[in-house]
Amino acid sequence: MTLNRGAMVRFSAVASGVLVAASVLIAARPAQAPQGGGTKTAVQQFKNIQVLKDIPADQLIPSMQFIANSLGVECDFCHVEGAFDKDDKEEKKTARKMMAMMITINQENFEGKKEVSCNTCHRGTPHPRGVPEIPEQAKAAVSTEEMEKQHHEHNAERGSADPIINAYLKAVGGADAIAKLKSVTEKANMGMGPGRAVSVEIFEETPVRRVSVAHMGDKDSVTAYNGEDGWLSFPGRPLRPMNGDEQYAAKLDAQFLVPSDPRKAFAEIRTVQADTINGKEMNVVIGKNPGQAPVTLFFDKQSGLLVRMVRYADTPLGRNPTQVDFADYRDQSGAKIPFEWTIARPLGRFTMKVDSVQVNAPIDAKTFQKPEAPAAAAH
Repeated sequence: MTLNRGAMVRFSAVASGVLVAASVLIAARPAQAPQGGGTKTAVQQFKNIQVLKDIPADQLIPSMQFIANSLGVECDFCHVEGAFDKDDKEEKKTARKMMAMMITINQENFEGKKEVSCNTCHRGTPHPRGVPEIPEQAKAAVSTEEMEKQHHEHNAERGSADPIINAYLKAVGGADAIAKLKSVTEKANMGMGPGRAVSVEIFEETPVRRVSVAHMGDKDSVTAYNGEDGWLSFPGRPLRPMNGDEQYAAKLDAQFLVPSDPRKAFAEIRTVQADTINGKEMNVVIGKNPGQAPVTLFFDKQSGLLVRMVRYADTPLGRNPTQVDFADYRDQSGAKIPFEWTIARPLGRFTMKVDSVQVNAPIDAKTFQKPEAPAAAAH
């Protein structure tokens, strides 16, 4: 399968746990590296940064993704393709003014907290609407943040999440069956629309080691997390280490695409108000870890199975959401594994369908070894 550059950007923007982030596609020329080492800031690594100068360099691309998600646009809405440092487009100049305005509003009114963001006004459109809309359908389900605000006092009185989690563990075969899952190897196809699919191989060792290899013609795209390090590679681009949010997302995917006890994934876990998905009643649990955005888990009240996970990646401008829907659970050596999952983000989605599974088959140790980055060329 051959993708043009625009398709590649969309491809990477929605793929989580399989493909690389959009940052590896952006041919922005780095600025001079700072003397003395340490973590680079955006202005030290990239050219012509005027607003987000002091944020960590690895947070610049997620911040750009947040803007794209909020406005429902792609990179070329503001940027000149292949010359991202240029200021040729008025939209880029406007975006800078809007970011500065947003930062000032939050600093002067909300103690610097990210209460106002691009999405506060834009809601998926480049041009905010000043007139309230009359909705054509029922109000959408609230976000994790809104859910927490609305139910904070109510949740303090709710019972433990243990019954919901125990029902889930029973539904997927029981704790003993799950404990026997040492490794899972899958061959799958990732569908990205009519006539567009990519062959994928997935290698996982419990509890959190996971490598996905997407075969794109004669080249491979790799997303890997070995429990300590995470890395991404894409044809024609150098290997890139995962940032902290990407590693956390990869770890969560590993913990739930092969069933495990959710209590082991979070430092704090509790129930919130029940919800519905496609007309089915759901028990809802929120998991938290220090320094990370909350994760929401939706369990089918009738079957006990995990149906949806919603997680967020923090950026200097706001949170980028990712929704993972699990389906088609099938028995594999006594434990049920989802044979289908859909990963959705604001700008798109893809569905993974598993063709074959091998349980507890040996996986070459080299699969989980981080490749050595090529030496930098002399200047």
